[in-house]
Amino acid sequence: MQNIQHFQNQHPQIGEEVYIHPSASVIGDVQIGKNSSIWPGTVIRGDVNCIRIGEGTNLQDLSMLHVSHKSSWQPDGSPLIIGNHVTIGHQVLLHGCTIEDESLIGMGSIVMDQVVVQKHVMLAAGSLVPEGKVLESGYLYLGRPAKRVRPLTEDEIAHFMYSANHYIKLKNQYLT
Repeated sequence: MQNIQHFQNQHPQIGEEVYIHPSASVIGDVQIGKNSSIWPGTVIRGDVNCIRIGEGTNLQDLSMLHVSHKSSWQPDGSPLIIGNHVTIGHQVLLHGCTIEDESLIGMGSIVMDQVVVQKHVMLAAGSLVPEGKVLESGYLYLGRPAKRVRPLTEDEIAHFMYSANHYIKLKNQYLT
């Protein structure tokens, strides 16, 4: 497929039952886990470091994923790691960060290098998370820069798996 491209002997590894829209681009050292979905216009560019995407994760339209290269001042650079059952909203920019399992990154948000978004975090639409911040599990974050607003309810935490499962069902319809 033209939209799945190797770079310098690094070939994307695509899990079983993954949906990648033809207008999305997946380049280089990228691994995408089973049952994940990559929606229209999304760019996943693992050219200067690795990108790992877990199982059942969805990356919605026009999102951009990139990394920072390895250097003498930062030997590991900043890879991009996304866990299982994560929902990444439309037009999200993720750069060299870690998003743990069952979280939701709202539309138009920006998450910078070496940020850690722990499990069960909701980042509200349009938020900006500056480099090196840790968003603690169980909270809603909002703003530019993102600030902790309040604890999540049990229903909100349950919604993370609902959203992930909804996108698994939707991508299955596209695959058939």
